[in-house]
Amino acid sequence: MYPESATNLKNNTRLVLVPFKIIDLQWLISVATKSKVNHTYESVLSTLEFNKAKVLVYHPAFIKYVYDIWTEKHGRYPSTGFLVLIFALHVCDEVNVYGYGANSKGEWKHYWENITDSPYPSVHSGDSEYNTILKLDDIGKIKLYKGIKT
Repeated sequence: MYPESATNLKNNTRLVLVPFKIIDLQWLISVATKSKVNHTYESVLSTLEFNKAKVLVYHPAFIKYVYDIWTEKHGRYPSTGFLVLIFALHVCDEVNVYGYGANSKGEWKHYWENITDSPYPSVHSGDSEYNTILKLDDIGKIKLYKGIKT
Protein backbone atom coordinates (compact mmCIF):
# COMPACT_ATOMS: atom_id res chain seq x y z
CA MET A 1 0.00 0.00 0.00
CA TYR A 2 0.84 3.65 -0.03
CA PRO A 3 -0.73 6.21 2.34
CA GLU A 4 -3.53 7.21 -0.03
CA SER A 5 -4.73 3.59 -0.33
CA ALA A 6 -4.14 2.56 3.30
CA THR A 7 -6.61 0.37 5.12
CA ASN A 8 -6.58 -1.31 8.51
CA LEU A 9 -4.98 -4.75 8.46
CA LYS A 10 -5.56 -7.92 10.42
CA ASN A 11 -2.82 -8.83 12.86
CA ASN A 12 -1.44 -11.62 10.63
CA THR A 13 -1.23 -9.45 7.49
CA ARG A 14 2.05 -7.91 6.44
CA LEU A 15 2.07 -4.17 5.66
CA VAL A 16 4.24 -3.52 2.61
CA LEU A 17 4.75 0.21 2.05
CA VAL A 18 5.46 1.48 -1.45
CA PRO A 19 6.99 4.92 -0.76
CA PHE A 20 6.61 7.12 -3.82
CA LYS A 21 7.57 10.27 -1.88
CA ILE A 22 9.40 11.19 1.35
CA ILE A 23 6.17 12.03 3.16
CA ASP A 24 5.07 8.40 2.65
CA LEU A 25 7.86 7.31 5.01
CA GLN A 26 6.93 10.10 7.42
CA TRP A 27 3.33 8.87 7.30
CA LEU A 28 4.39 5.31 8.21
CA ILE A 29 6.33 6.62 11.21
CA SER A 30 3.33 8.76 12.10
CA VAL A 31 0.80 5.89 12.16
CA ALA A 32 3.26 3.71 14.08
CA THR A 33 3.97 6.34 16.75
CA LYS A 34 0.65 8.22 16.85
CA SER A 35 2.14 11.51 15.64
CA LYS A 36 0.08 13.35 13.06
CA VAL A 37 0.70 13.13 9.32
CA ASN A 38 -2.81 13.15 7.90
CA HIS A 39 -2.28 14.73 4.48
CA THR A 40 0.02 14.01 1.54
CA TYR A 41 -1.38 15.26 -1.78
CA GLU A 42 -4.76 14.28 -0.33
CA SER A 43 -6.14 13.33 3.08
CA VAL A 44 -4.80 10.06 4.47
CA LEU A 45 -5.53 8.00 7.56
CA SER A 46 -3.86 9.45 10.65
CA THR A 47 -4.21 6.15 12.54
CA LEU A 48 -3.87 2.64 11.21
CA GLU A 49 -4.30 -0.81 12.70
CA PHE A 50 -1.43 -3.08 11.70
CA ASN A 51 1.12 -5.45 13.18
CA LYS A 52 4.30 -3.38 13.65
CA ALA A 53 6.38 -6.57 13.58
CA LYS A 54 5.17 -7.29 10.03
CA VAL A 55 6.21 -4.16 8.13
CA LEU A 56 8.25 -4.11 4.94
CA VAL A 57 9.21 -1.05 2.88
CA TYR A 58 10.16 -1.18 -0.77
CA HIS A 59 13.53 0.45 -1.23
CA PRO A 60 13.31 3.42 -3.63
CA ALA A 61 16.12 1.81 -5.66
CA PHE A 62 13.81 -1.16 -6.35
CA ILE A 63 11.09 1.17 -7.61
CA LYS A 64 13.66 2.92 -9.85
CA TYR A 65 14.93 -0.46 -11.09
CA VAL A 66 11.40 -1.52 -12.07
CA TYR A 67 10.81 1.86 -13.73
CA ASP A 68 14.12 1.84 -15.65
CA ILE A 69 14.31 -1.83 -16.66
CA TRP A 70 10.81 -3.27 -16.62
CA THR A 71 8.66 -0.34 -17.77
CA GLU A 72 11.50 1.15 -19.84
CA LYS A 73 10.66 4.57 -18.32
CA HIS A 74 7.09 4.59 -19.65
CA GLY A 75 4.69 6.59 -17.45
CA ARG A 76 5.79 8.64 -14.45
CA TYR A 77 6.27 5.57 -12.24
CA PRO A 78 5.16 1.93 -12.14
CA SER A 79 1.79 0.97 -10.68
CA THR A 80 1.74 -0.75 -7.29
CA GLY A 81 0.31 -3.85 -8.99
CA PHE A 82 3.24 -4.00 -11.40
CA LEU A 83 5.73 -3.41 -8.59
CA VAL A 84 4.22 -6.32 -6.66
CA LEU A 85 4.41 -8.54 -9.73
CA ILE A 86 8.09 -7.79 -10.34
CA PHE A 87 8.85 -8.24 -6.63
CA ALA A 88 7.09 -11.62 -6.74
CA LEU A 89 9.20 -12.64 -9.75
CA HIS A 90 12.30 -12.00 -7.65
CA VAL A 91 11.24 -13.86 -4.49
CA CYS A 92 8.70 -16.54 -5.48
CA ASP A 93 9.12 -19.87 -7.24
CA GLU A 94 5.78 -19.50 -9.01
CA VAL A 95 3.74 -16.39 -9.83
CA ASN A 96 0.04 -16.45 -10.73
CA VAL A 97 -1.67 -13.19 -11.70
CA TYR A 98 -5.42 -12.58 -11.35
CA GLY A 99 -7.47 -9.51 -12.19
CA TYR A 100 -4.76 -7.40 -13.78
CA GLY A 101 -5.51 -5.26 -16.80
CA ALA A 102 -8.19 -3.20 -18.46
CA ASN A 103 -11.73 -4.24 -19.25
CA SER A 104 -13.05 -4.56 -22.82
CA LYS A 105 -13.60 -0.77 -22.94
CA GLY A 106 -9.94 -0.11 -22.10
CA GLU A 107 -10.80 1.14 -18.59
CA TRP A 108 -8.36 0.42 -15.78
CA LYS A 109 -10.01 0.04 -12.40
CA HIS A 110 -8.85 -0.52 -8.87
CA TYR A 111 -10.77 -3.16 -7.00
CA TRP A 112 -12.09 -0.46 -4.62
CA GLU A 113 -12.89 2.36 -7.07
CA ASN A 114 -13.56 3.26 -10.67
CA ILE A 115 -10.27 4.86 -11.72
CA THR A 116 -11.92 6.57 -14.69
CA ASP A 117 -13.75 8.75 -12.13
CA SER A 118 -10.49 9.72 -10.41
CA PRO A 119 -9.59 13.43 -10.39
CA TYR A 120 -5.95 12.45 -10.98
CA PRO A 121 -4.71 11.60 -14.48
CA SER A 122 -3.04 8.23 -14.85
CA VAL A 123 0.66 8.36 -14.05
CA HIS A 124 1.25 4.75 -15.11
CA SER A 125 1.74 3.25 -18.53
CA GLY A 126 -0.92 0.59 -18.29
CA ASP A 127 -0.42 -0.54 -21.87
CA SER A 128 3.34 -0.96 -21.40
CA GLU A 129 2.89 -2.83 -18.11
CA TYR A 130 0.19 -5.08 -19.53
CA ASN A 131 2.26 -5.88 -22.65
CA THR A 132 5.16 -6.88 -20.38
CA ILE A 133 2.81 -9.11 -18.37
CA LEU A 134 1.57 -10.73 -21.58
CA LYS A 135 5.18 -11.42 -22.62
CA LEU A 136 5.98 -12.91 -19.19
CA ASP A 137 2.93 -15.16 -19.52
CA ASP A 138 3.88 -16.09 -23.07
CA ILE A 139 7.37 -17.25 -22.07
CA GLY A 140 6.07 -19.11 -19.00
CA LYS A 141 7.55 -16.89 -16.27
CA ILE A 142 4.07 -16.20 -14.85
CA LYS A 143 0.60 -17.64 -15.28
CA LEU A 144 -1.90 -14.90 -16.20
CA TYR A 145 -5.57 -15.59 -15.55
CA LYS A 146 -7.48 -13.10 -17.68
CA GLY A 147 -10.99 -13.91 -16.49
CA ILE A 148 -14.13 -12.65 -18.16
CA LYS A 149 -14.14 -9.30 -19.96
CA THR A 150 -16.84 -6.85 -18.88
